Amino acid sequence: MKFLDKFSEFSGTISAKLEQNKYLAAIKESFTIYLPFVIIGSFSLLFKLILTSTTTGLAQFETFKWLTILEPAFNFINFATMDIMALLISGILAYNLARANEISVISAIIVAIGGYVITVPQFVEAFTEKGEVSILKALPVSSTNAQGLFTGMIITILVIELYTKLLKIEKLKIKMPDSVPTGISASFNNLIPIFITFIIVAIASVLFVNFTGQYINQIIYTLIQEPLQAVVQTPAGIIILVLVNQIFWLIGIHGGLVISPIRNPLLIAALAANIDQMNAGLVPTNPVTMGFWMVFIVPGGAGYTLSLIIALLLASKKEAEKSIAKVSFLPGLFGISEPIVFGLPLIYNPVFAIPFVLASPILTGVAMFFNSIGFITPNVIDVPFGVPILGSAFLGYGWKGVVVQILLLGLGVLIYLPFVLASNRVKDVTLSDEEELEVL
Repeated sequence: MKFLDKFSEFSGTISAKLEQNKYLAAIKESFTIYLPFVIIGSFSLLFKLILTSTTTGLAQFETFKWLTILEPAFNFINFATMDIMALLISGILAYNLARANEISVISAIIVAIGGYVITVPQFVEAFTEKGEVSILKALPVSSTNAQGLFTGMIITILVIELYTKLLKIEKLKIKMPDSVPTGISASFNNLIPIFITFIIVAIASVLFVNFTGQYINQIIYTLIQEPLQAVVQTPAGIIILVLVNQIFWLIGIHGGLVISPIRNPLLIAALAANIDQMNAGLVPTNPVTMGFWMVFIVPGGAGYTLSLIIALLLASKKEAEKSIAKVSFLPGLFGISEPIVFGLPLIYNPVFAIPFVLASPILTGVAMFFNSIGFITPNVIDVPFGVPILGSAFLGYGWKGVVVQILLLGLGVLIYLPFVLASNRVKDVTLSDEEELEVL
């Protein structure tokens, strides 16, 4: 218990610092805001595959050939949500940071997006009919899609902090007469700080390219984003992340909220890469996406609590446990685990601590095994939170996903059953009225 107390204190301190960190909180909130757009982008690919594709959709049949004229519409949606993701998330992150810094939100968004565009290549190479290379003024997709996520976040944070500091320097403000409308006066106050911010960013970017021969987004993607994505796509990497998630849950801290600033950018980028590969006619290669997380890592809630609920209904001899399981069953079908986590409770529960922490990592490894043998393949359709069990698996992975999800939930029940039986043998301690008053 002394160890648990010290560990709880240590973990609680870390969690509090993470929650209070302005940048991590802003990143977490930004991806939460953008998640619906990721789902819409992946669904546009789904509609393309089942409707307009001449190989997998209705358009392969002569009667529905006319559906092919709709294919560009789904491509446009995909481009607007997935291929300019870095720009949009940079804007959302700027919005959250501007609110934290108490500065103009609109100006901050424009400054952040402008600052990011300054740092990335502003041209693409194209070949003419004669085979000559032609330079076109445009932003490469690799700078605006998921490959630019980490660069966009880093540049946005740096740019907004610089811009905020410059705004606080009174000497940089252009004083306007009182007769000038407030909006115009505010715009002139921003003029010099914006100009200095862009000048600093532009000069730094030019110097960086001249010294390294590469743009900063290329360096950050190669040295930071790509290795992190590679690690989380391995069984060991994702199992460790899941284990950390569950340890936080055990001590009463919402694990998903703690790890989301790290998890969400990587898993959303993985899904975007899968969609790009699919659109290019390639086989998707990233198994761990947000859809994978929802379908195979937290089905029924964090810690495979739906499996615990089923185990309690099957084997528990305690009326209180069965009552909590009955109440928690329906929310559990939709991935809501709070009723069982805080109702049983699972926090600091000496009987269920081991399966609560280890069930998800173990079953994540099993899911990764099914991916490695090709039974399930990396998904391109994101699965939103709240889609019920089996429906979520079918939506993201088809009938094979349903089979794997059922198997994992069944294995989860087997993992929890011995501990439910052990709980039956543990006598509940009740306090007398005098003891309750003494505790209070």
